[in-house]
Amino acid sequence: MAAVPDHTEQSAALFARASAVTPGGVNSPVRAFRAVGGVPRFMTQGDGSHITDVDGNRYLDLVCSWGPMLLGHAHPEVIAAVQAAVARGTSYGTPTEPEVLLGEEIVARTPVDKVRLVSSGTEATMSALRLARGFTGRAKIVKFAGCYHGHVDALLAQAGSGVITLGIPGTPGVTEATTADTIVLPYNDQAAVTAAFAEYGDQIAAVITEASPGNMGVVPPLDNFNAFLAKTCTDNGALFISDEVMTGFRITRSGYYGVDGVVPDLMTFGKVMGGGFPAAAFGGRADVMAHLAPEGSVYQAGTLSGNPIATTAGLTTLRLATDEVYAKLDQTALTIQSLVSTALDKEGVPHVIQAAGNLFSVFFVESTDGPAEIRDFAGANAQVLPRFGAFFHAMLDGGVYLPPSAFEAWFVSSAIDDDGLAEIESALAPAAAAAAAVEN
Repeated sequence: MAAVPDHTEQSAALFARASAVTPGGVNSPVRAFRAVGGVPRFMTQGDGSHITDVDGNRYLDLVCSWGPMLLGHAHPEVIAAVQAAVARGTSYGTPTEPEVLLGEEIVARTPVDKVRLVSSGTEATMSALRLARGFTGRAKIVKFAGCYHGHVDALLAQAGSGVITLGIPGTPGVTEATTADTIVLPYNDQAAVTAAFAEYGDQIAAVITEASPGNMGVVPPLDNFNAFLAKTCTDNGALFISDEVMTGFRITRSGYYGVDGVVPDLMTFGKVMGGGFPAAAFGGRADVMAHLAPEGSVYQAGTLSGNPIATTAGLTTLRLATDEVYAKLDQTALTIQSLVSTALDKEGVPHVIQAAGNLFSVFFVESTDGPAEIRDFAGANAQVLPRFGAFFHAMLDGGVYLPPSAFEAWFVSSAIDDDGLAEIESALAPAAAAAAAVEN
């Protein structure tokens, strides 16, 4: 891995101070750079396609706040709308018009009949599970290894994202009773799903999956896998929950639903719909959502749910996410994938690039004789991780900020222009060479 450059003094000092008051020095684990080494960069500003750290280093951003900054940082129309909303007050603890408008926008873009706003993706998935159990009267949940649905107790088993990045067992602090109700299956494995329903069918409340997983790297569903899950659930009286916290409103205006058209019973959303603020949602069939309090008996609540600032930012972002924006995102993502592959091929670095719309990941595989695609958690976990670490730091030194984990998606924004693509291309040559220098 690259040595820490000389121009990170202020980030290093802030990290030391943060470590004295915050576990690991960060408020979300992947930010700590544990998987890649070195000093986490403390950012002070974002504008367009770039972010700037406290030492004055400027980076082309391919994290985009882990997805929300679809339009780039500090988009003038989003900022103007937020400033106007802040001037009216930041929180009331009452219903407001922006939450109604955002709810209407989500319903118009997706197959859900009704939606409930919350403040985080974890809240959304946790609430969807509770609702599924309340609606069906069943306890067990099926999830897939490598899929991450937030830090919900029942869903941390063999989870992706920071859990796999840091090599943490998925269940410390989670009771055996909770994990006993979670059935973890290999992703993209229809036979495993069929077998689980054959054994536990009348006990399964729901199957939850990322619509297209991005938390073990991007591992798209095989053809008809989501449709198979939906039908299996319907045939067995369970609910199908599609987690679109990451893909929702990012890869099309309707998320991954806009790609495969599979209608789930419940969906979860987040990231883009908050426009950079804490906002998420879950929604679904009207008869299922009717079980939520105060209409029904399944309780869910949140003081800041539907916050007027967050809903204003999210609504403005969604309204600005036009077909032209999605077309640009797709083209930008394809161009970057091509640049990456060309650079790695030139240095003879084995790799697989996989995409779901404009989300993509680079897997540093052991050899060109390996699988042509990554289909599940086991495949994603077989990467040559030190190569990613070397590649990451070389890109960082070249002014390109990647996700500090080999198990995360790369995110693009519509603010990336030709100059930004040239910055990426310039950084790739030394990064590919750095990866090539790492032995298996």
